[in-house]
Amino acid sequence: MEVSRSGYYHWRDRPLSATAERRQELSVLIYEAFHIAGDGAYGYRRVHAHLSRQDIECSPELVRQIMRDLGLMPCQPRPWRTTTIADPEAKHTPDLVRRDFDPDGAAPGAVMVGDITYIKTWAGWVYLATVLDCATKMVLGYAMADHMRTSLIIDAIDMAARRHRLPDQAVFHADRGTQYTSAEFRTRLRQLRIRPSAGRTGVCWDNAMAESFNGALKNECVYRTVYPTRKHAERDIVRYIELFYNQRRLHSKLGYRPPAEVYRERLELTAA
Repeated sequence: MEVSRSGYYHWRDRPLSATAERRQELSVLIYEAFHIAGDGAYGYRRVHAHLSRQDIECSPELVRQIMRDLGLMPCQPRPWRTTTIADPEAKHTPDLVRRDFDPDGAAPGAVMVGDITYIKTWAGWVYLATVLDCATKMVLGYAMADHMRTSLIIDAIDMAARRHRLPDQAVFHADRGTQYTSAEFRTRLRQLRIRPSAGRTGVCWDNAMAESFNGALKNECVYRTVYPTRKHAERDIVRYIELFYNQRRLHSKLGYRPPAEVYRERLELTAA
């Protein structure tokens, strides 16, 4: 390459520039943020938010470039499919949320959303019902079973009521699936002093927050592994919800803060 021997060794042995050293340091921090804090699911925006919470200064664009150089690729979502089956004889349920999934000043649990999704295993399907808090994006309750009968969603709302003090006349919003519009579920909501709400049939935007959580769960957890049994799937989903999503995952709607952190802050404000 027409380079002198002495010139090559001088180039090889000279110290890195300040810029190169900075990129090396950031590469290590970004790698740890992606694999440890982000569980391999964070894109460059969440990685940048994680670094900012550690008082590490860098631009989002620099994080994106270094992630690309390191070959760090976040999970990619799959297409959404309509699965809601409406009950034509169900009693009418009003839409009390009207796509307002960020209620200003709402107490934790005052407005909740829920949905059912399904996870494939070698032993058959596992059905997951969730209850999420609109104010803090936290999963308040959930239940899993090998069926999607009404008892599944009752177990999920019962967990939310058992583990959290829900405000009187709180709202629970879901789609118009047969489980959520059933007389059995309405009776249970009435016993818990919770008002039912429902969006339009087949319109995913009317229950977008619950659909978004299901997408994150599938993308960041379910699609990255194979479950030999239902127990394997249930343990992995509990780990994702309890240890990652609620406690650690930086949520873009919360200013890149974990739901549990915001939940505790809202509780303190409500009690004050």
